[in-house]
Amino acid sequence: MEIDNTKIEQNITKAKNGNQAAFRFLLDSFWGDVYNYQLKRTKSENDAEDIAIQTFSKAFDKINSFDEKYVFKTWLITISKNVHIDLLRKKNSSISVETTKEQEDKVYLVVDENPTPEDKIIREQNLAKLLRDIKQLKPKYQEVIQLRYFQELSYKEISEHINEPINNVKVKLLRAKKLLSEIIKES
Repeated sequence: MEIDNTKIEQNITKAKNGNQAAFRFLLDSFWGDVYNYQLKRTKSENDAEDIAIQTFSKAFDKINSFDEKYVFKTWLITISKNVHIDLLRKKNSSISVETTKEQEDKVYLVVDENPTPEDKIIREQNLAKLLRDIKQLKPKYQEVIQLRYFQELSYKEISEHINEPINNVKVKLLRAKKLLSEIIKES
């Protein structure tokens, strides 16, 4: 599916201004490209997914450094390639993104625009049906949904609970909500 370049440019500009809907649009638009690129490299769905999560986490953290004279997809793939290389160098399968204390503090300033359309769909479903739908997600997505919406933990608390950076938690939640939304729409 080809995406309208004007719409991409508009959403990049909005994302640079901290607009969460723009981040969600960019994640939804380019997730498949990054994931499939890594799937070909790693031959592992889990590794490809973890690297894609880290890629978007880093990209959203550094969105202001993106230069519009380049292609956004190429920029994401380059970040993804570097994340993969870093992981290979570390030779471990844990997800980690090095951030400074200042960068971590900036995360708390991002406004969480509630509720999203996915949130509304989730709330409208009957609880038993919703739980069945959630069980169709991969365990790592089930966990972040459970912690955020059933235990009502903050991003920081989830980050500490699963021992991952806050940016990874945000990307996992965005992805989990999108996948859950698709499951709900199909049923």
